[in-house]
Amino acid sequence: MSKIQILWADDEIELLKPHILFLESKGYDVTTVNNGIDAVEYVQASPYDLVFLDENMPGIGGLEALNQIKELRENLPVIMITKSEEEHIMEDAIGSQIADYLIKPVNPKQILLSIKKTVDNKRLVTEKVTSKYQQEFRNIMMALMDHLDFDKWKAIYKKMVYYELEIQKSNETGMEEVMETQKSETNREFAKYIEKNYIKFLDYDNADAPIMSHTLMHRSIVPEVGEEPVFLFLIDNLRFDQWKFIQPLISELFRVEDEDMYLSILPTTTQYCRNSIFAGLLPADIEKRFPNKWSNDEEEGGKNLHEEDFLKDLLQRLRTDAKTSYTKIVHLNQGKDLVDDIPNLFDNDLNVVVYNFVDTLSHARTDNKVMRELAENEAAYRSLTLSWFEHSPLYDALKRISEKKAKVIITTDHGSVKVTDPVKVIGDRKTTTNLRYKTGRNLNFKAKEVFLINEPKKAGLPVQHLSSNFIFCKNADFFVYPNNLNHYAKYYRNTIQHGGISIEEMMIPLIKLSSK
Repeated sequence: MSKIQILWADDEIELLKPHILFLESKGYDVTTVNNGIDAVEYVQASPYDLVFLDENMPGIGGLEALNQIKELRENLPVIMITKSEEEHIMEDAIGSQIADYLIKPVNPKQILLSIKKTVDNKRLVTEKVTSKYQQEFRNIMMALMDHLDFDKWKAIYKKMVYYELEIQKSNETGMEEVMETQKSETNREFAKYIEKNYIKFLDYDNADAPIMSHTLMHRSIVPEVGEEPVFLFLIDNLRFDQWKFIQPLISELFRVEDEDMYLSILPTTTQYCRNSIFAGLLPADIEKRFPNKWSNDEEEGGKNLHEEDFLKDLLQRLRTDAKTSYTKIVHLNQGKDLVDDIPNLFDNDLNVVVYNFVDTLSHARTDNKVMRELAENEAAYRSLTLSWFEHSPLYDALKRISEKKAKVIITTDHGSVKVTDPVKVIGDRKTTTNLRYKTGRNLNFKAKEVFLINEPKKAGLPVQHLSSNFIFCKNADFFVYPNNLNHYAKYYRNTIQHGGISIEEMMIPLIKLSSK
């Protein structure tokens, strides 16, 4: 590896000879100048990795030289060295985006530490993160062999997301295959956990069951309603890793009081999960209570047209007189209208906002060639989510809410998973088209490859026909029909889908924020 090139500008550079010899003994190449003008000219003429800049030099001072250097090479790290501790000098230097700030007299070890923090930081962090993940990989694999309850599953998933994002930040590509292996193994074990426990979790009266779609409102949302207005933002199809990507922006506005997760019902689609959230009922019970407002898979028309009616009915059943609003955002102008309406919403006890963009983004990634290229992998997909959020009316709405006292809850109805492995299924013309679950009559499949629910009523699912059942993909599988199998397997491989069983689809972020 080539040596790191350092430029050191100081009008007393001869007095710093011991420091320079020390750095050269550590493998750094150091070029010296004794004034700011030369420093700027050297930066213009040669590529350097780092500049040490004395604040007080004849000719142009360090701050002026700093500004000129930044105009030439915006991303070149500059460490300011000064005798002065005056606050305005520090503020001017920091405002000009210095990498570090040292007060004279400095010793060689201070200088070395500053270099490592500035130049070697990324390499050192990468090595540390990789080493820690390798150890954690073993710990997680060992944990998967134990009996895990929902809290332990949450801890494992949070840990996996943490290391995935840390490795992404470090640009370490060598660990990708290891992480994919661990995701696959984790999802295999998670599917076993769901198959074993899912039906008993659905019992409304099971106090030991995790919070799920049909119990979310009465167990976690409505109890938050009190003295301050509550804003519930349901961002459709927001995974936990995507939440972690937008969290730094939100943390500038709010305190994160609780970073939890709940478990979605199956199928992990908007039609089932979101209706279940707002009705506080399982899909079969929604169909029974609202026979004219529930649409099964094979029926025409929208599947989420009555969420507000379901919510009003739920609040009446819970005997809450909270003044409530419901807003659904499906296009940009509606988002802008929401921003303008925020001051009025503070008159309500509970404000529910459904934001549909992320789900649209995931579908666009499947159907649109340009979007596939923009979100080629999971890291790019997260980055695209962050870019959207940063420039969205949703972020503007949160900024306005943060100006006053309020509680904010951010959650979603389901997540999504990148699919890689085709699984063959045969069904009739009325079989559902979703790639991660199928329901219909006379489905033909290999039992070991799917999670089968052959008595839908036990899973709170509507029975469309006497012989109907549901099958769900696990891990990173997706359903394909034998006809033209290779074409569709190739087309849908590495797309982002939802509807089935995976930790990414079913472990749902449930974030509670408070005003700063």
